[in-house]
This record gives sequence, C-alpha cells and structure tokens, in this order.
Amino acid sequence: MSDRDGIPIEFDAEPHGNASPETNGGDAGGPWLKIEEALAALAMGLICLISLANVVVRYLTDISFAFTEEFSVFLLVVMTLVGASIAFARNEHIRITFFLERFSRPVRLVVELLILAITTLLFAMIMYYGATFTLDEYNYGEVSAGLGYPSWIYSIWLPLLSLVILFRVVEHAWRLTRARRKDDAQNRDGGAK
Repeated sequence: MSDRDGIPIEFDAEPHGNASPETNGGDAGGPWLKIEEALAALAMGLICLISLANVVVRYLTDISFAFTEEFSVFLLVVMTLVGASIAFARNEHIRITFFLERFSRPVRLVVELLILAITTLLFAMIMYYGATFTLDEYNYGEVSAGLGYPSWIYSIWLPLLSLVILFRVVEHAWRLTRARRKDDAQNRDGGAK
C-alpha cells in the first residue's frame, strides 16, 4: 500500500495489523497477549457451551435455563473488551482509513496519535464511570436478578479490562512514536551519506 506520494506505508500506523518487527519491537503484546487470547477464547467457548446446553435442554424437556443469560451477557462483555485489547496490541483495531491513507506520512502519524488520544479519553471515562458504578453496586448490596449473586462481581470487569485496553492504546502510541523517531534517524543518516 502506498500513500498519495507513491511512498510505501511501512510504519506502524498502517491499518492491516502486520506491522514490521522493527516498528513494534518484534513481539507486539508480549506474553500477556497469549493470556488475553486464551481468556477471549475461554469466554467464547463458555458462551457456546451455555447456549448449546440451553438449546438441548429446552428441546428435550421444554425447560429453559433462563438464569444462564446473565453468565452469557457477562462473558460477552469480557470477550468484547479482551478482544479490543488484543486488537490494539496487534494494530488491528477498527478504523476508517479512507482519509488516513491519503495523508502524507507526517500528517498520518499526527492523525493516528490524535485518534489514540481520543481512544484513551474514551476508555479512561469508561474505566472511571465503570469503577463508580461497581462501587455503588458494592456499597448498596445490589444482587443480580437471575441468580442473586452480587452485581459488582459482573461489573468490576468493566473498569479492569478498560485499564488493560488503556495500557494497549498507550503501548501502541509509544510504538508509533518510536517508529517515527527511528525513521527520522534513518533519514538523517541517509541524507548525510
């Protein structure tokens, strides 16, 4: 893929997720990425098992496991937030690149960093309000409607996983700026020769 000047897009703001090892430190995400992937796969697998069990039991006995819905919703939220963290670690998060691809390289970097700043603000707000919500549920002793478990057990994962996403967003911004500094240094060295 090339920018509007015909220069190949080789830095980490390229929206395909296959960043070069030079721009992402070789192993984007590190060992924690494997844990996040396993957690997302576990959540997805449990949702499938709960849904399958519910369908089979309903088909065979006309009884529904309606109470399992709160587990399924909780697991879906966990899977979504962990998936967002994985997407930022791999540089595969959703974005509209129509305009980004048409900008010059320096402008593209600034726009990408601006997008990451807005994303940081969004997940910081989710973390703050999620923590406030969880604390309120804990203080008032709210319980879930289906099983009667304390509601904060489900909602505490919203601020915690938002914090993980914030870490991944900041990590991505750091990789972008590091790649930019490396490109600038190579341009200075190449221009001096």
